[in-house]
Amino acid sequence: MTDVPRPRFFTTNKKGENYELKVDLNSEYREKRKETVKKVIANMTIGKDVSSLFADVVKNMQTEDLELKKLVYLYLINYAKSQPELVILAVNTFVKDSDDHNPLIRALAIRTMGCLRAEKIVDYLLEPLKKGLKDEDPYVRKTAALCVAKLFDLNPGIAIDNGLISILQDMLSDRNPMVITNAVAALVEISNASAQKDIFVITDFLLQKLLAALNECTEWGQICILGSLATYRPRDVREASDIIERVIPRLQHVNSSVVLSAVKTLMIYLGYNFSEELDKTIIRKLAPPLVTLLSSQPEIQYVALRNINFILQKRPEILTQEVRVFFTKYNDPPYVKLEKLEVIIKLCSEANVDQVISELKEYASEVDVDFVRKSVRAIGRCAIKISSASDKCIHTLLELIKLGVTYIVQESIVIIKDIFRKYPSKYEGIIPELCQNLELLDEPEAKASLIWIIGEYSDRIENASEFLEHFLESFKDEASKVQLQLITATVKLFLKRPGSAQNLVQRVLQTSTQVNDNPDIRDRAYVYWRLLSSNPQAAKAVVLAEKPPIESNTGTVSEGLLDELILNISSLASVYHKSPALLGGASLVDLAQYRQDFADGEDESDLRRSAVQQAVQAMDDTSMIGNLLDLDFSTPVIQPNLVASGANATTLDRRGITDLLSLDMDMSPVAPSPMNDGAFGLDKMGSPGRTNSGPRYVFPKTVMLSASTSQGLDLSGTFAHRNGALFLDLSFSNASAGPMSEFAIQFNVNMFGITPLAALTVPEPLAPGAVASISLSLGTTGNTQKTDPANLVQIAVKNNCGVFYMQTYVPLHVVLIAVSDSSPIAFNSVWNSASGGEKTFTRASGNMNDMASKLQQNGFSIVSQTQQMIQALAKTCTNSMLALQIQEDVLGDVQIVVRSPAHDIVAIAQQSLDGILA
Repeated sequence: MTDVPRPRFFTTNKKGENYELKVDLNSEYREKRKETVKKVIANMTIGKDVSSLFADVVKNMQTEDLELKKLVYLYLINYAKSQPELVILAVNTFVKDSDDHNPLIRALAIRTMGCLRAEKIVDYLLEPLKKGLKDEDPYVRKTAALCVAKLFDLNPGIAIDNGLISILQDMLSDRNPMVITNAVAALVEISNASAQKDIFVITDFLLQKLLAALNECTEWGQICILGSLATYRPRDVREASDIIERVIPRLQHVNSSVVLSAVKTLMIYLGYNFSEELDKTIIRKLAPPLVTLLSSQPEIQYVALRNINFILQKRPEILTQEVRVFFTKYNDPPYVKLEKLEVIIKLCSEANVDQVISELKEYASEVDVDFVRKSVRAIGRCAIKISSASDKCIHTLLELIKLGVTYIVQESIVIIKDIFRKYPSKYEGIIPELCQNLELLDEPEAKASLIWIIGEYSDRIENASEFLEHFLESFKDEASKVQLQLITATVKLFLKRPGSAQNLVQRVLQTSTQVNDNPDIRDRAYVYWRLLSSNPQAAKAVVLAEKPPIESNTGTVSEGLLDELILNISSLASVYHKSPALLGGASLVDLAQYRQDFADGEDESDLRRSAVQQAVQAMDDTSMIGNLLDLDFSTPVIQPNLVASGANATTLDRRGITDLLSLDMDMSPVAPSPMNDGAFGLDKMGSPGRTNSGPRYVFPKTVMLSASTSQGLDLSGTFAHRNGALFLDLSFSNASAGPMSEFAIQFNVNMFGITPLAALTVPEPLAPGAVASISLSLGTTGNTQKTDPANLVQIAVKNNCGVFYMQTYVPLHVVLIAVSDSSPIAFNSVWNSASGGEKTFTRASGNMNDMASKLQQNGFSIVSQTQQMIQALAKTCTNSMLALQIQEDVLGDVQIVVRSPAHDIVAIAQQSLDGILA
């Protein structure tokens, strides 16, 4: 019997794709080899490992075909850092190419060697680079100039010791403008990263060279030169005029980036205030190019509009006469339309307000709902900004309301509420027309706004109680914002017209306290109930207190950020309206400390190496950990007395209703009735220094490093405060093809002195696809240095694949320590000493007891607490004091005010408070 052959599932005669590529790379036909190299590059691009073909690819470097040589160089650049030992094999070919008769090949060899981020390549790069800097062909020289900056980043010591920086400085006198431009770009980059301050200094001679090169170099060269001119401060009006005269023609350039770079230079020179005549000249020249940018592609228009937005905040007179240019077109994308709308509001003035309102009215008939809403709200913002136009704005809004379109009606009512706050008692005649649209309202904000209007003017609306009863019918189903506003409006009506609102106010308060499940609604109703029954005069003084009119706020950014954005016009920061430090613009190495160490005589290479590679040493003496670990969390928690359901609540309910219905209509003062200690938080102030030792709020982990930029290392993390200690919780993930080991971490000097207490202990080796989570113990004993923002922490992580830099932000509440004195006197001292250091923001309504508990749990000491206001103190580990006040406004929202003598602490408080109180 013969054996039946069996199928072979795990054996094959095919060698695989890499084998086929290997064969084709050694083909005798050049075109076939070129096509194969392209396939290798394609596989490399999509993440396939083609390192096994290294030797076969490198063979193709020695060719006269420039395209093929470029492809091979691209392959080498990709594998230089992960497999530097293989790249060394190709060094001889690079050196040979750097002496080639063809300047394109010489430049290509130098450029590629500069892109090979491997320490071993530096010694081989040095001589070809020196030759390239002095090459007879300007194309090679300009390429070599940029390569010096790359070498400096890789090894600053070699770049300095071998005189490459000096050669680069000499190249500023080159006869070719493009060489000068690249030399400037390289020196600026080196200067920004170097400890030496005199690497790039604009002298009189260099200034003339730059101004001369400005007319002859390419558009990207012009951008570089304009950027360097923006950092130079002219000595007098004459020199400033000479520079401005050379810069102004760039405003007419076809490249929008050149135009914006010129705008940046001129805006910075405007800030020097050399002379009124010079400032007028600049302002007159700035308008046409900004207007011209609005004829470009939508994406360029958007970037231009984002820059124009804050330029107008700094210099509104630049485009005063150009408001028509910003009127939207039918084919503008939505994002361009919305930005134009913001600019229109900024440019709105008494001279053009009629024209603007007519245009905004036209926008209200478009099909884009979001744009229509913003347009309607813009009409109201014009009324608030320009008092003389308020009548026309109100008339326009009423015309829009008559259209009967639901979202237009609702947005109109919301903004009319703000107009009423700006001009109290001026437009109450339109209230009946607003009330006719009750049935159209289905959004909480619109309902709350109309209820506020009815409550505020309830003494002048005959059937105000009927309108409020309309909303009371669906009280249980309404949003909390509407419920809170309805309670307040009903109490206002009762205080103004007691005879016609007794039954209504009783129904509202009973429904709120007996049926509603929302503790915030119940507490608000109890507060009013108790206030009305115990002291009606006080209730009238509180609920009907005169409110200050709102102010127009067309400012986009704060003054400090505005000055920073002016210095960064046409950058990413100017589009996001954020500080460059928040977008990765800050250097890991703190230049101030770095340059101080250099001035003290330390070698720059040693400084740089220690900054990125020094491993964190474990600290044996834990008593040296600062105040952060000396926190006293043993203070007993003093809980406020809360009214419980049951007998006490029933007694209060029964007595409160009786008192409420027997109020004397002359509103004479009533003696306060006895009450449970601290009921509703009204009678007793919170005991000073209340703290809570529970775990503090932890923000979700955020991505710090991504595999695409960190050789396959994914790293996410967050700061945490547990059991009185500070931690950095990290998750490491290996997305590469090889194992990872030799992990270490280094913190840069930061505001709070945060530094690791132990070496980084990641399970090693971290296999491909593996994930490891650790908690790194931190202390606050390190050196401190002001950062922008104050909670910026810059970190370097090292493993066998290299050194990776990242930055993150420490939440304020995790570095708070116990306050020794939390008395009202201490609070007032901090509150009154914070001259200018204040930040105010608003949150949706919340329960005061819940918020107080969350604050205590996260390092704040409660100074005083009522049902409508909380005052708290906090102290950072650097002993900066912080005063916090939370108070409900008339609409039921919560207004939070933070004050501190340390202004930089105030700026970072909102993020933590948003997380804590969420």
